[in-house]
Amino acid sequence: MESPDRVPLPREFFDRPVLEVATDLLGRVLVRSTDEGPIELRLTEVEAYAGAVDPGSHAFRGRTARNAVMFGPPGHAYVYFTYGMWHCLNLVCGPEGEASGVLLRAGEILHGAELTRKRRLSARHDRELAKGPARLATALDVDRSLNGADVCAGPGAPLSIQAGTPITDDRLRSGPRTGVGGDGASHPWRFWIDGDPSVSPYRAHAPRRRTSRRT
Repeated sequence: MESPDRVPLPREFFDRPVLEVATDLLGRVLVRSTDEGPIELRLTEVEAYAGAVDPGSHAFRGRTARNAVMFGPPGHAYVYFTYGMWHCLNLVCGPEGEASGVLLRAGEILHGAELTRKRRLSARHDRELAKGPARLATALDVDRSLNGADVCAGPGAPLSIQAGTPITDDRLRSGPRTGVGGDGASHPWRFWIDGDPSVSPYRAHAPRRRTSRRT
């Protein structure tokens, strides 16, 4: 009989407002199936992005080839490439067409740490293996080939979300999202488990410097 904490979450879980899904993802288990074996990660930090009403969202200005998955059915992975070197993993949620999603920022490796260490050679401790969204994607070998993957497909799927153990309200913390500027800077839509060592440090948005031309 399958353990209750290892039952895949149904699509209805993701077909809810983004802030509900984001807070409810903490403590859940992300399973990455690889050719070398499975990796299990307990989610400890996430950020919510609310599509057309959120200036910080990739979908704020409408549908593009890059963000098309966000407009599709909930319960799928949205993977994007950033700064020319890193991938980040998001989960699409809310009604189809609204393009909201949750960025997976950090987690604790429960199983398969030996597989992630090979990809995260700079990590000094296992708590750093998935401490930050780019590190999480690197540790789990996530790239654009997984864009659109169905995370509700269950065992054997490249990515799946299992029930895990949801956290209690007294352990939930929230604050501004990391690196988001402009009108969305003050949204307290970053959520994390209080006191968990795998949670990444907060970094405020740093405006790009303009270089002046000398005449």
